[in-house]
Amino acid sequence: MNPEYKQRLHTAAASIKEKSNVSPEIGMITGSGLGGLLNSIKGSDIHYTDIPGFPNTTVEGHPGTLKVNDAVAVCGGRFHYYEGHPIEDVVFPVFLLHALGVKTLILTNASGGINASFSSGDIAVITDHLNIMGVNPLREVYDPAYGPRFPDISTVYAKTLISLCHDIDPQLKEGVYAAMQGPSYETPAEITMLQTLGADMVGMSTVPEAITAGFLGMQVAGLSCITNLAAGRSAGTLSHEEVLATAKATEKRLITLILKLIERLSAQP
Repeated sequence: MNPEYKQRLHTAAASIKEKSNVSPEIGMITGSGLGGLLNSIKGSDIHYTDIPGFPNTTVEGHPGTLKVNDAVAVCGGRFHYYEGHPIEDVVFPVFLLHALGVKTLILTNASGGINASFSSGDIAVITDHLNIMGVNPLREVYDPAYGPRFPDISTVYAKTLISLCHDIDPQLKEGVYAAMQGPSYETPAEITMLQTLGADMVGMSTVPEAITAGFLGMQVAGLSCITNLAAGRSAGTLSHEEVLATAKATEKRLITLILKLIERLSAQP
C-alpha cells in the first residue's frame, strides 16, 4: 500500500469521525437499486463528495451516501472496476469501514441468474465466489500492517451468517457468485462456461470487496438480488433498466432481511 493511499484513508476516516463520532461493528455496501435502505436506517447522512479523498458513484441506482450510527455504517452505492476506477479505489470503502471499527460486512448486489432453479426476483445468499475479473485488489493494497501476504479467504462468506440469513428468510436461495469485469453483459457462451465452472449467478462487483474484507479479518454476508436471467436463459434483451426495476420490486423484502440481520448481529455479545 503506497503512503498516499494510507493518508487518504486516514483523512477520510478522521473526517467521518468528526461528523459522527461512532464505531459501528457492522458495515454494508449496497448494490443497484437499494437506495431505499438508507431511508430505513436512522443516523448521520454523509455524501461521498463530503468525504475527503473518496470517489463518487456514477451508476444509476447508487446514491453515493454514507449512513452511519452506533450499530452500522452503510455505503449507499459502490465503485465498479468497469467505471474506470483503479481497483484500489473500488475497495477503498472496505478499508474505510474497517477503519471505523467494522468487523462484519454485508455486501449486496444485483446479478443475473444462471442456476436453472433461480427466477427473476429471487434473493440468494452467496456461499462462495469465482473471481473472473482478471484482477485481485491485494496486488495493489497489500500492507503487512493490515493482514498476511497470502490470506486464506476460503471461509470469508461466514457459515454462521449464511445460516442466520436462511433463518430470517427461509425462502432464500443460495449459491456461488461469479464476478466478471463488465460493463457489457456476458455472452451465452460465457454463461455456459460459468455454469460449467459452478456459478449460480453472475455480476460485476462484490468479489474485490469480499477479498479485501477477508484480508482485513472481516466476516462477510453476501446477498444477491437475481434481477434477470443471464444471457441465453431468456428471450429478452438484457438492460440496466430491467435490473433497476426488478431490484425495486424486491427492495422491500431485501430491506426487511437486512434490517433483521443487523438487529440480530447487534444483539450478539
